[in-house]
Amino acid sequence: MADLSPATITHVVAPSAGWRCGLRAGDSLMAINGLPLRDAIDVRVYSSEFELSVDFEREGTVHTCRVRRRYGEPLGLEFAEDLFDGQPRVCRNRCEFCFVAQMAPDLRASLYVRDDDYRLSFLHGNYITLTNLVDSDWDRIEDQFLSPLYVSVHTTDPAVRVSLLRNPRAAALLDQLHRLAEMGIEMHTQAVLVPKRNDGVLLDRTIQDLAALYPAVRDLSVVPVGLTRWHASGLRTYRDAEAGVVLAQVLDWQVRLRERLGIGFVYPSDEWLLRARASIPAMGCYDGLLPAMVENGVGMVRRFLDTEESLSVALAHLGQRQTWVTGALFAPVLERVARSFSRETESQVAVVPIVNRFFGASVTVAGLLTVEDVVHGLHGRDLGEAVVLPGDMFRGPEGRSLDHRRPQAVAAELDCPVYLAYQDEGAADTAGWTVRAAQGQAVDAGVV
Repeated sequence: MADLSPATITHVVAPSAGWRCGLRAGDSLMAINGLPLRDAIDVRVYSSEFELSVDFEREGTVHTCRVRRRYGEPLGLEFAEDLFDGQPRVCRNRCEFCFVAQMAPDLRASLYVRDDDYRLSFLHGNYITLTNLVDSDWDRIEDQFLSPLYVSVHTTDPAVRVSLLRNPRAAALLDQLHRLAEMGIEMHTQAVLVPKRNDGVLLDRTIQDLAALYPAVRDLSVVPVGLTRWHASGLRTYRDAEAGVVLAQVLDWQVRLRERLGIGFVYPSDEWLLRARASIPAMGCYDGLLPAMVENGVGMVRRFLDTEESLSVALAHLGQRQTWVTGALFAPVLERVARSFSRETESQVAVVPIVNRFFGASVTVAGLLTVEDVVHGLHGRDLGEAVVLPGDMFRGPEGRSLDHRRPQAVAAELDCPVYLAYQDEGAADTAGWTVRAAQGQAVDAGVV
């Protein structure tokens, strides 16, 4: 086995077995019960024993502590990196529609990493294609029961999948899914649709093939391709009328599969619904699967609407005149919420959809807006007493946006108080909202 860099501990939860062991931030975890650690998965698996011998390095000296883990007690350690060798498995495919390959130049380095790592799929729900697995990976998935995994399918037609991924190994998908199913591994899947490439009858086949593997395959998210202004030639996004056709196809399959499987199984991302101007399904239509699908843009509008009251409470104290910022696609939904908020609070709210000049106007989601575009879109407007931005804009290191800027820059350039709205993590249908000032502190009256 290659030498592995030890894991640096960044936080020790108290109380926990690691806390009782005397571990602290800055220590480097070396081994558990004499077993070297490749990543956070090994830590999770090896620390499941009740009798633990933990080797760690502190200030250049290796120590060993022994602790008896109580029933249900976690080891309680957080690390600087989940992969202790610092090397995620990179994607070997060359998909024309890969969003990472369409990134603007000169962004932070992490945005250009095309990971295709089954370990990160298990730990964080990253979607993988299964095209770079070797025998030892399959053995580890089975031995450590790495379930669930998240799989980018796109299509189950072997020839079409090879063409889409530009990788001959992509043809083995169905055999791989069957193998995972035989191991008892649960899978969440996605299909990114490209017009005239993997939709229509090919989408029918994909849905049918994956539904045949239920319950091992738990769900399928259907997502339209996203293209920036740096996309490859020959590609395009879906037109609104085409979105309506795909949506009708998916919803028809939902009806049939609900009768057969007891769940809808295949779920359209919100973009199809918004482009087709369709009604938003009730929370129950997502069959309790939103936590696995929300990163695909499935159910986010329903989740927002079901927590509208929490958002209203969080924003009510910010003043009688407010400006709410969002992306172009979500603006009609937010405008309806703003009208209701204005009636209830006797306030004035202006919803401003921002055109994404940075990535291109076809990129319409709020989380991919830049500070530069927001400032450009708001310049010269009467902004009232507060500007409210989506917190997802600032998910970079140190709370920075995609163009490396902090929310304070918006406040400074517009000379107006700026607040960030975050939907709290938690159950998909109950998570509330928190509003924070651009300076970073929570606004007391806005924490719900």
